[in-house]
Amino acid sequence: MTPRLLVAGVGNIFLADDAFGPEVIRALEDGPLPPGVRVRDYGIRGMDLAYDLLSGYATAVLVDAAPRGHRPGTLSLIEAEPPDGTVPPEAHGMDPAKVLALATHLGDEPLPRVLVLACEPAVLPSDDDLLPGLSATVREAVGRAVDALHALLPALLDDPAAPLPPLGRPMESGTPRTAALPGTAPGGTEDR
Repeated sequence: MTPRLLVAGVGNIFLADDAFGPEVIRALEDGPLPPGVRVRDYGIRGMDLAYDLLSGYATAVLVDAAPRGHRPGTLSLIEAEPPDGTVPPEAHGMDPAKVLALATHLGDEPLPRVLVLACEPAVLPSDDDLLPGLSATVREAVGRAVDALHALLPALLDDPAAPLPPLGRPMESGTPRTAALPGTAPGGTEDR
């Protein structure tokens, strides 16, 4: 069966909490997944991800650390905005917006629906300061992210275009396209 859904871990394992995406992918690979799901750790290989986004997937879920102004360890599910031409494509990096712009630039095929399962980082050093290993708060969020993906993937396989399934209460501080995940509460007072 050709995979219809891509789960992509994104991040640099040498930059503390930026390793959230790869760590979730490693934990997700330990258990069974529904047929039709491909799981891959892209690390910082944006070009590889851009090409894979053009491979006929109906949906892609990027798992990444993303500062959004919440408490460290907070999980958010965000529907990525389609590229609008204002973000320049970049072949050497892993900024999700630039990867989507690159994928649009590389192919004529429509991009899949792209969701981002984001974790608020506690520690993100600069590229000059290598600091391997997740903070305790973000490490604890890895299991919650795996649980959220196990709930989300079957629903996306059933209907890739359907509204996001209710995974928790909406985050009041988020956009209308954002849904909170289990273990979170509205208004920035997320439970852990």
